[in-house]
Amino acid sequence: MKSKGVYQRKATSRITPSHNYLKYWRVIRYWVKAKYKLSTPDLEMLLFLYSEDIFNKDQFKKYEEVMSWEYPRFARLLRDDWIHVWRKRQGNKATLYELTYKAKRIITMIYKKLNGEEIAETAHSNPLFRNDASYMDKVYRNTIIEMNDFIKQQRHLSQEL
Repeated sequence: MKSKGVYQRKATSRITPSHNYLKYWRVIRYWVKAKYKLSTPDLEMLLFLYSEDIFNKDQFKKYEEVMSWEYPRFARLLRDDWIHVWRKRQGNKATLYELTYKAKRIITMIYKKLNGEEIAETAHSNPLFRNDASYMDKVYRNTIIEMNDFIKQQRHLSQEL
Protein backbone atom coordinates (compact mmCIF):
# COMPACT_ATOMS: atom_id res chain seq x y z
CA MET A 1 0.00 0.00 0.00
CA LYS A 2 1.18 3.48 -0.78
CA SER A 3 0.10 6.68 0.82
CA LYS A 4 2.09 9.87 0.23
CA GLY A 5 5.52 8.21 0.02
CA VAL A 6 4.97 5.83 2.94
CA TYR A 7 5.35 2.15 2.19
CA GLN A 8 3.84 -0.50 4.38
CA ARG A 9 5.69 -3.80 4.51
CA LYS A 10 3.88 -6.97 3.76
CA ALA A 11 3.59 -9.23 6.81
CA THR A 12 6.09 -12.05 6.61
CA SER A 13 7.13 -14.85 8.88
CA ARG A 14 10.76 -15.05 9.87
CA ILE A 15 12.48 -18.37 10.24
CA THR A 16 14.96 -18.26 13.09
CA PRO A 17 18.32 -19.66 11.97
CA SER A 18 19.12 -23.02 13.56
CA HIS A 19 22.86 -22.22 13.62
CA ASN A 20 24.23 -18.89 14.74
CA TYR A 21 27.44 -19.95 16.46
CA LEU A 22 29.44 -17.27 14.72
CA LYS A 23 27.20 -14.34 15.62
CA TYR A 24 29.72 -13.04 18.14
CA TRP A 25 32.86 -14.53 16.57
CA ARG A 26 34.44 -11.13 15.93
CA VAL A 27 33.97 -10.07 19.56
CA ILE A 28 35.25 -13.37 20.93
CA ARG A 29 38.23 -13.31 18.57
CA TYR A 30 39.12 -9.74 19.60
CA TRP A 31 38.86 -10.68 23.28
CA VAL A 32 41.06 -13.80 22.90
CA LYS A 33 43.67 -11.86 20.92
CA ALA A 34 43.75 -9.12 23.58
CA LYS A 35 43.85 -11.49 26.52
CA TYR A 36 46.50 -13.88 25.16
CA LYS A 37 48.48 -11.55 22.86
CA LEU A 38 47.83 -13.67 19.76
CA SER A 39 47.66 -12.49 16.17
CA THR A 40 44.75 -13.51 13.96
CA PRO A 41 46.92 -15.95 11.91
CA ASP A 42 48.30 -17.49 15.12
CA LEU A 43 44.80 -18.00 16.48
CA GLU A 44 43.64 -19.47 13.18
CA MET A 45 46.62 -21.85 13.18
CA LEU A 46 45.81 -23.00 16.72
CA LEU A 47 42.17 -23.54 15.70
CA PHE A 48 43.31 -25.66 12.76
CA LEU A 49 45.79 -27.69 14.82
CA TYR A 50 43.28 -28.31 17.61
CA SER A 51 41.69 -31.22 15.77
CA GLU A 52 44.92 -32.43 14.18
CA ASP A 53 46.05 -34.03 17.46
CA ILE A 54 49.67 -34.82 16.56
CA PHE A 55 51.32 -33.18 13.56
CA ASN A 56 54.69 -32.70 11.93
CA LYS A 57 56.29 -29.53 10.65
CA ASP A 58 55.25 -30.29 7.05
CA GLN A 59 51.57 -30.43 8.07
CA PHE A 60 52.02 -27.11 9.89
CA LYS A 61 53.63 -25.51 6.84
CA LYS A 62 50.95 -26.86 4.50
CA TYR A 63 48.19 -25.04 6.39
CA GLU A 64 50.42 -22.00 6.88
CA GLU A 65 50.48 -21.53 3.10
CA VAL A 66 46.99 -19.98 3.23
CA MET A 67 48.11 -17.37 5.79
CA SER A 68 50.08 -14.19 5.58
CA TRP A 69 53.74 -15.08 5.32
CA GLU A 70 55.73 -15.01 8.55
CA TYR A 71 58.94 -17.03 8.57
CA PRO A 72 59.39 -17.56 12.33
CA ARG A 73 55.74 -18.46 13.16
CA PHE A 74 56.48 -22.12 13.92
CA ALA A 75 59.54 -21.31 16.05
CA ARG A 76 57.66 -18.56 17.91
CA LEU A 77 54.64 -20.75 18.68
CA LEU A 78 57.05 -23.42 19.92
CA ARG A 79 59.05 -20.90 22.00
CA ASP A 80 55.92 -19.28 23.48
CA ASP A 81 54.55 -22.66 24.57
CA TRP A 82 51.59 -22.88 22.18
CA ILE A 83 52.96 -26.07 20.61
CA HIS A 84 55.51 -28.52 21.94
CA VAL A 85 57.43 -31.61 20.89
CA TRP A 86 55.42 -34.78 21.32
CA ARG A 87 58.16 -37.09 19.97
CA LYS A 88 61.70 -36.17 19.01
CA ARG A 89 63.07 -37.31 15.67
CA GLN A 90 63.99 -41.00 15.69
CA GLY A 91 66.03 -42.17 12.73
CA ASN A 92 64.00 -41.33 9.63
CA LYS A 93 60.82 -40.66 11.65
CA ALA A 94 60.06 -36.93 11.80
CA THR A 95 59.67 -34.94 14.99
CA LEU A 96 56.02 -34.80 16.00
CA TYR A 97 54.29 -31.92 17.75
CA GLU A 98 51.02 -31.20 19.50
CA LEU A 99 49.24 -28.22 21.00
CA THR A 100 50.14 -27.54 24.60
CA TYR A 101 47.64 -27.77 27.42
CA LYS A 102 47.46 -23.95 27.41
CA ALA A 103 46.56 -23.84 23.71
CA LYS A 104 43.97 -26.63 24.01
CA ARG A 105 42.39 -24.90 27.00
CA ILE A 106 42.06 -21.60 25.11
CA ILE A 107 40.50 -23.27 22.04
CA THR A 108 38.06 -25.15 24.28
CA MET A 109 37.19 -21.85 25.95
CA ILE A 110 36.56 -20.23 22.54
CA TYR A 111 34.10 -22.98 21.66
CA LYS A 112 32.35 -22.54 25.01
CA LYS A 113 31.96 -18.82 24.34
CA LEU A 114 30.64 -19.51 20.83
CA ASN A 115 28.15 -21.92 22.38
CA GLY A 116 26.78 -19.27 24.72
CA GLU A 117 29.02 -19.02 27.76
CA GLU A 118 29.42 -15.47 29.01
CA ILE A 119 32.72 -13.55 28.89
CA ALA A 120 33.90 -12.23 32.24
CA GLU A 121 33.35 -8.52 32.79
CA THR A 122 36.05 -7.95 35.40
CA ALA A 123 39.32 -6.11 34.89
CA HIS A 124 41.45 -8.82 36.50
CA SER A 125 40.29 -11.51 34.04
CA ASN A 126 39.52 -9.39 30.99
CA PRO A 127 41.96 -6.76 29.67
CA LEU A 128 39.13 -4.99 27.82
CA PHE A 129 37.64 -3.98 31.19
CA ARG A 130 40.78 -2.32 32.57
CA ASN A 131 40.74 1.41 33.28
CA ASP A 132 43.51 2.02 30.72
CA ALA A 133 41.67 0.23 27.89
CA SER A 134 41.92 1.78 24.43
CA TYR A 135 38.94 3.26 22.61
CA MET A 136 38.47 0.08 20.54
CA ASP A 137 38.76 -2.06 23.68
CA LYS A 138 35.93 0.00 25.17
CA VAL A 139 33.81 -0.47 22.04
CA TYR A 140 34.31 -4.23 22.26
CA ARG A 141 33.72 -4.10 26.03
CA ASN A 142 30.29 -2.57 25.41
CA THR A 143 29.52 -5.28 22.86
CA ILE A 144 30.59 -7.97 25.35
CA ILE A 145 28.15 -6.50 27.88
CA GLU A 146 25.37 -6.57 25.25
CA MET A 147 26.35 -10.10 24.24
CA ASN A 148 26.28 -11.30 27.86
CA ASP A 149 22.86 -9.67 28.34
CA PHE A 150 21.60 -11.46 25.22
CA ILE A 151 22.97 -14.79 26.51
CA LYS A 152 21.33 -14.26 29.91
CA GLN A 153 18.03 -13.41 28.22
CA GLN A 154 18.20 -16.52 26.02
CA ARG A 155 19.03 -18.68 29.02
CA HIS A 156 16.09 -17.19 30.95
CA LEU A 157 13.70 -17.76 28.03
CA SER A 158 14.80 -21.39 27.64
CA GLN A 159 14.27 -22.05 31.36
CA GLU A 160 10.69 -20.77 31.09
CA LEU A 161 9.84 -23.34 28.41
